[in-house]
Amino acid sequence: MQSVHSKRILRLGKTKILYFTTHMNQHILTRQQARKIILHAAGLDRPAPFGTGREAVYQVIDHLGYVQIDTNYVVERAHHHAIATRVPDYEIEWLNELQEEGLIYEYLTSDSGYMPMHEVRFSLPTKESFRVKNESLTRAEINLMKSILDRIGREGPLMVTDFENDRMKASSGWWDWRPAKVALERLYRDGRLMTTRAKDFKKRYDLPGNLIPADVDLTMPTPEEFARHVIKRNLKALGIAYAKELNWRARFVKNNLIKQELPKLVEEGEICAVAVEGLKSAILYMLPVYKDKNIELSGDAFILSPFDTLNVFRHRLRDFFDFDYQIECFVPEAKRKYGYFSLPILIGEAFVARMDAKADRKTRILIVHNLHFESLELNEHDLLKLTEAIKRLVLFNQCRDIKISKSNNEQYLEAIKQGLE
Repeated sequence: MQSVHSKRILRLGKTKILYFTTHMNQHILTRQQARKIILHAAGLDRPAPFGTGREAVYQVIDHLGYVQIDTNYVVERAHHHAIATRVPDYEIEWLNELQEEGLIYEYLTSDSGYMPMHEVRFSLPTKESFRVKNESLTRAEINLMKSILDRIGREGPLMVTDFENDRMKASSGWWDWRPAKVALERLYRDGRLMTTRAKDFKKRYDLPGNLIPADVDLTMPTPEEFARHVIKRNLKALGIAYAKELNWRARFVKNNLIKQELPKLVEEGEICAVAVEGLKSAILYMLPVYKDKNIELSGDAFILSPFDTLNVFRHRLRDFFDFDYQIECFVPEAKRKYGYFSLPILIGEAFVARMDAKADRKTRILIVHNLHFESLELNEHDLLKLTEAIKRLVLFNQCRDIKISKSNNEQYLEAIKQGLE
């Protein structure tokens, strides 16, 4: 362990005044140790770390605390993809079954995701924040929300399509929701409604009392309790994290106490302050269980969703894996380098490639527009593992065949094509 000084700065207008320092013991890690901890926490150190079957799906969500939902359907949706990466026999129906049984629920942390129902009380501060925002709405908006609540109370769960088109003018774009949709989402965010998903992925809005089991604790956590939960819960999934990442996971709760609670938890031994050799950065944090944990990676290949827990913070991939990754579906076409929906490929502790793929559901062919390899040397074993991962991705997307259009490494591509025959 190494003792370092943490500087605190008082801001007076544009003037900065250094006014005190504190001692904080930091656990020093090599970059390789840090990578192993992050991959173990993410459930990507070996195949099937949570087992198989429907119970393993729940274990994934309970461990990660949050599996991000995304609507993009170029390949199978992100939440299904992330789970299938960790549960090899995953069936997409299992997710809806777990929600119908009251074991998981959908809500927001930094984004929308599936979370374990037994922790639903920790969503209450976020809902309270949205409820405060709704106090400034117009009388017409409040009346619409009330009428929607009354109708769902009478009729049961409804979709936005169950409400007549109340748009006053033509839609102007993607997020130009009509008033009923806006009202439903406001009620969902402030906690007066919850959602499940139909088979076509459309939301069904329902009253919380119909979805939350009676024995689930709904006590509002104190600000300190909420902050500590967010810190420890997300360190369990991230392995090692900066304060800004932990704070992002609670970004809808204004004036949360995460930054204030971090040094307290370090002092109490509940978490550790961490520094990584060769990485000049802000203080990092991890759970004490990793201080002396021996982690061995299997060396298997994982083709990841862009919205996988491992990938959502771009700076982490640069800092720990020397991998500069961006989801280029958000980049203008002329500026894309690798493709619209490029999937990161991990082998062992290294990101070795990215695959721009699309599932053609009519022909049942997985089309790979671009398989771009990083500047790393892969051996025969690596290419075999990658080929096996590609086969799994084809089957997971309910395709029968694969077509790879181009690659920047013809030697690797030829070896993969031979393995796919």
